[in-house]
Amino acid sequence: MDIKNAQIAVDNWIKNHGVRYFNELTNMAQLTEEVGEVARIIARRYGEQSEKESDKNKDLGEELADVMFVVLCLANQTGVNLQEAFDKKLDLKTKRDHDRHHNNEKLK
Repeated sequence: MDIKNAQIAVDNWIKNHGVRYFNELTNMAQLTEEVGEVARIIARRYGEQSEKESDKNKDLGEELADVMFVVLCLANQTGVNLQEAFDKKLDLKTKRDHDRHHNNEKLK
């Protein structure tokens, strides 16, 4: 599924299963919470913190999907075409960063 269709799917889900979008500030707080859950898994599973028994069954993919869902909600409710914005950003990064990363001695 591309980003455009993901935005449509989220909007349909909100219309069919939710009452309405949470307001933008609530969704921003929700996004922060979801990113924190991703950070907790990464820090404990891949970082230096020990993983608590209660965290061992947490699904990183599910938590990343939660982040995506809230990002798509924010894009929908603020009128952002995320497919267009992402394509533009990827093009910009490709042009700007190609040589920079290839010439970075730290990455060799």
